[in-house]
Amino acid sequence: MIEFQNVKKSFPDGTEAIKGINVTIPKGQLVALIGPSGCGKTTTMKMINKLLLPTSGNILIDGKDISHINEVELRRNIGYVIQRIGLFPHMTIEDNIALIPKLKGWSPEKYQKKVDELMNLVGLDPKVFRKRYPLELSGGQQQRVGVIRALAAEPPIILMDEPFSALDPISREQLQDELKNLQRSIQKTIVFVTHDIDEALKIADKIVIMKEGLVQQMATPLDLVQNPENEFVRSFIGEHRLQENVEDYKVSDILIATDEYHTNRTFSNVVSHDSSVEEVSYFMLNNQLSEVGVEKSGEIIGLLTKDDLLRAFLSKKKGETA
Repeated sequence: MIEFQNVKKSFPDGTEAIKGINVTIPKGQLVALIGPSGCGKTTTMKMINKLLLPTSGNILIDGKDISHINEVELRRNIGYVIQRIGLFPHMTIEDNIALIPKLKGWSPEKYQKKVDELMNLVGLDPKVFRKRYPLELSGGQQQRVGVIRALAAEPPIILMDEPFSALDPISREQLQDELKNLQRSIQKTIVFVTHDIDEALKIADKIVIMKEGLVQQMATPLDLVQNPENEFVRSFIGEHRLQENVEDYKVSDILIATDEYHTNRTFSNVVSHDSSVEEVSYFMLNNQLSEVGVEKSGEIIGLLTKDDLLRAFLSKKKGETA
């Protein structure tokens, strides 16, 4: 868990980048920081690994004040992925990924096994790509390597600074999907800076919206869209994302066939396959549910999560505006 306790940050020129924030980032969740340029989102993230130091206030990781932790020790336990990828061009893909494990004294057998495991995880065949150099890979492939390099030493925290913004739309969407799937299996604490609200809604467990160095709202994607706290959040999110034509949008339109495990599960909360997305969204929000079973003619036919609702609706909106 990462805690910001009344954290402020001013620069020598007098700029107040962060004006006093109190934010708790839960362990094992992907939290997106978002807001207009100059809102303080990147400054906030950089204070976590002491690339920037707060002017006042405290930042705690698992209850320990990071001001008392050596910078090198701290950073070796925090993965970092940047927009420009940052791979070393003179090093092979294998050596790039294994860099931090080597610095931490891992045996060759251990880090080589980890390299293969991570490359397979993102669809890069180790036999094909291990000995290649970054310039021999596409931009999307390089960014995949950048992501798994941050995971290689098994850090509990990963910082991601607009990692997909320089990619083409197809590669970007693929990597968003891969990151979401990856997070389901690794359950790391990820702080993800983005300027793209659709990206934040798609991948985040919680979103922190910032403006002029202050937090405007922190909530789940569904709660943000349905319950914006002020006019700035409302205009930044765009309520149209869940309101336009939603009354004609049914659960059966978005339900994807689930495996035997899900259809044989017992659910405490069940909705009908012909319920509207609006009805189910409010039902899940009001009852603080992350998932519901979907039934038809008295039988469970699938599972629906709050993320499914958002992703499916955003996909529909993309199709309507394409």
